[in-house]
Amino acid sequence: MKHVFIINPNAGRKGKLEKFCAEISACAERLGLEYELYFTKGPKDCGKHAGELCKNLAVGEKLRIYGCGGDGTVNELVNGVYGYENVEIGVIPMGTGNDYIRNYGDPDDFRDLESQMKGISKNSDLIKYRAEYKGEITEGYCANMFNIGFDCNVVDATDRLKALPLINGSLAYLLGVAAMFIKKKGADLKIEFSDGTVKDGPLLLCALANGCYCGGGIKSAPESILDDGLMDVNIIENVTRRFFLSVFPSFKKGEHLQMKKVIDSGKIKYIKEKALTITANGESLKLCIDGEITIQKKVEFSMVEDAVRFIVPAKIAGK
Repeated sequence: MKHVFIINPNAGRKGKLEKFCAEISACAERLGLEYELYFTKGPKDCGKHAGELCKNLAVGEKLRIYGCGGDGTVNELVNGVYGYENVEIGVIPMGTGNDYIRNYGDPDDFRDLESQMKGISKNSDLIKYRAEYKGEITEGYCANMFNIGFDCNVVDATDRLKALPLINGSLAYLLGVAAMFIKKKGADLKIEFSDGTVKDGPLLLCALANGCYCGGGIKSAPESILDDGLMDVNIIENVTRRFFLSVFPSFKKGEHLQMKKVIDSGKIKYIKEKALTITANGESLKLCIDGEITIQKKVEFSMVEDAVRFIVPAKIAGK
């Protein structure tokens, strides 16, 4: 089985990148594993190359592909390899959020190359989406989470803030939360549930989760399980700033669903679904897919069970 590492050549300083590549080579040779390094040539090339590797597999041949990046890299990989049973994917975290891998353990454990190469793979569901905007149809898969409204606007603000000097990913996210807290900008949506019920009107946010975390470790969907065949739908009404501020510390830790204040208010709805449809009541909505923002009008979501095999480092695989 070949181990392929897909690396963004612009991910770090040249000397650091050379050291990282040397460590991959030394580890693979020490373990007697066949390996290959591939350097991306531009945006989305990680997923494109992963797909090409899968297409060229011989019958019965197995392959492991490691993307060196963050949640966007996970998204590219799952869309590139979906449908190929003999392919396993993993991530060496180099992003700012690394939220998908938090579902398995500490991101630092994923930086242990030997533990990665000795790791085992586990089934993970994906959420399929079919989106429509101005007559164009887009289809794809999400590994971790969709965000609409407040959360999506925070991601948008965070991306702009990260471009400023001395502001890292975590600080940028918290500043993004603060900025959106002042604006309190949500979304106006029509949500059609699988049982036929409909929620229609303004709200603060709607998140559809396969995994628990967003925003670099905020446990917004605490009951999510990667292989239960269900998406966790988190809906927060257009609450006051005072309510939001009082709940956010618990929301960040994934403890908000047990708060008496939350239960009594009825302002936060948390349900599990296999499928639902969301339509913007206005011209469009911003849809954040594993950290990447798109503009859509109507989106259909559905679960795909055991869709990919994800590599979990050996040191945490048994925990």
